[in-house]
Amino acid sequence: TAASGGACTDLTGRTTLEDVIDLMSCAQAAVANDSGLMHIAAATGCPVVGLYGSTSPLHTPPLSERSELLWLGLECSPCFKRDCPLGHFHCMEHIRPEQVLQALDRLRAQVPAAAGCGGPAAPARP
Repeated sequence: TAASGGACTDLTGRTTLEDVIDLMSCAQAAVANDSGLMHIAAATGCPVVGLYGSTSPLHTPPLSERSELLWLGLECSPCFKRDCPLGHFHCMEHIRPEQVLQALDRLRAQVPAAAGCGGPAAPARP
């Protein structure tokens, strides 16, 4: 997308589940909420930053050592609701982009970036 300087591509609504599995297996990393797509990414070996808000990383962590989990552990979380019963959704909205980028950096430091589907590994962020 433009906000990422072209480093990210938004494929929302433009892929099949089969496409997603193929794409995740080629990705250098994925950032996802606690969802089926996060678990698919982990199952393909893709490094994952998992975002937990109303759910708990204790109940449904990705089954991968190549993961970083972000969860604020607010008093109201986990409530396991799709819609915030308190009307604010702080459990997700207060996860800062810097936290996500730091988690990605830690993953990259642990495991060298794979070349993915034959493409070059992305350079480390400054």
